[in-house]
Amino acid sequence: MATIDLIVLGMLKQESLSAYDIQKLVEYRNISKWVKISTPSIYKKVIQLEEKGLITSRTEKEGKMPEKAVYSLTDAGNEEFEKLMLEISCKPINIFLDFNAVIVNLESMAKEQQRECLDNIEGNIYVLKSYLEENIDLKENVPDIPATGMAVLHQQFRLVQAIEEWIRALKEELL
Repeated sequence: MATIDLIVLGMLKQESLSAYDIQKLVEYRNISKWVKISTPSIYKKVIQLEEKGLITSRTEKEGKMPEKAVYSLTDAGNEEFEKLMLEISCKPINIFLDFNAVIVNLESMAKEQQRECLDNIEGNIYVLKSYLEENIDLKENVPDIPATGMAVLHQQFRLVQAIEEWIRALKEELL
């Protein structure tokens, strides 16, 4: 998947990292909240990228810790990174929201069940909004948080606000 490739290559463009370090950065930056990426996919991806010659690894050992592979971008990896940046930025924007599968089927349920489903979605949106608010508050003025990372957090927050308003209007219309 090109998106995971781009995330991994982009991190390695900044600095050499182990797969574990990449996974921790994905968690810290909350990337899995807005891109489908999982811990196993990161470990598989570094192996694939190394097999393609886009990254290279060296083994490091720190103290009593077990050896670990630390990955670096190759020249071919840098070219692939730049190619993916341009390629993905030119693609049409698709927003996949799993709960839309529920929305398109609401009319097949009784009003009470429709209300319950919409309340569930609304509750999950509230949880996500609270999480984003907390994350923005924690990271807003932290110097090592890139402006681009904050831009994504703000984008996600605005999207959640729009979904919140949309759910309210849908509930009024249907119920």
